[in-house]
This record gives sequence, C-alpha cells and structure tokens, in this order.
Amino acid sequence: MQQVKKGDKVKVHYHGRLNNGDTFDKSEGREPLEFEVGSGMVIKGFDDGVTGMAVGEKKTVNIPFDQAYGPRNPDMMIEMPKDRFPKDMEIEVGMPLGMSDGHGQQFQVVIAEIKDDVVLLDANHPLAGQDLVFDLELVEIVTKPLIIIP
Repeated sequence: MQQVKKGDKVKVHYHGRLNNGDTFDKSEGREPLEFEVGSGMVIKGFDDGVTGMAVGEKKTVNIPFDQAYGPRNPDMMIEMPKDRFPKDMEIEVGMPLGMSDGHGQQFQVVIAEIKDDVVLLDANHPLAGQDLVFDLELVEIVTKPLIIIP
C-alpha cells in the first residue's frame, strides 16, 4: 500500500484542538485540505504527521509548539498611542485589527490591553506558544496522470 512521502500531494481531513480539547479548526463540512508534503505549506508537525500514512488511515498527532507556530515572542507586542485610533472607535480587549507595516505588508493583531495613553497590541500568531493536537484522516494521495508522448 502506498504511503505518503515528501513531495507527494495529499488530501487530508483534520480536526485541530488545543490540549484542553477546544477546537480551533477543522475541515468537517468542507473539502479536505490539499497540500504538497514537505513544501512548507503547512506547519512542520502536520507535515511530519501525515508522512508515512496510507489512504484511509486515521491517526492523532500531538504537535509541540516549536513544530507548530513557535513560542510567543514578547517583541511582537506593540504599544500604540491611543490617539492613533479613530476617535469614534470603541476599542476592546480581544478585538482583532488589521495593520500595515509601512512597506505594504499587512498583518493581524489583537488588542491585548488598554492602558491610559496606549493600547497594547499582540502581533503573535493566535496559536503561538500552544501545543496542538490533530486528528488526521488521509483521504487521497493525488497522483499525476501518466502522459504518453509519441
């Protein structure tokens, strides 16, 4: 039976959970996730988890944060003066915002804390510092059609 190896294009159904059991993402009700193994399209632990699986196989993988989204980085906490926010904007802790770095790069931040004169923004990935658990089901190893050249 064919097993997944680096360079294979695969289709996988998954259910991603935190260690406390909270779901953060799943493919249920959608098309399976399609990606090339080893290409960097998914986190390392997910790539490693599907490697060696056969079509129809199901398994659960535990991915430590360093093979997922890495540790939380204190340098990704940004203090923004309150007067830089629109006057009529109601800011709340936990509110997601989009920002631009001045070079056209857009990224997501979350309001972590509101102080007297500044708002503390967290630009870490929401899953940074978290160990993850994925229930995986390998749906297909996508094979390239053979082409006959006369």
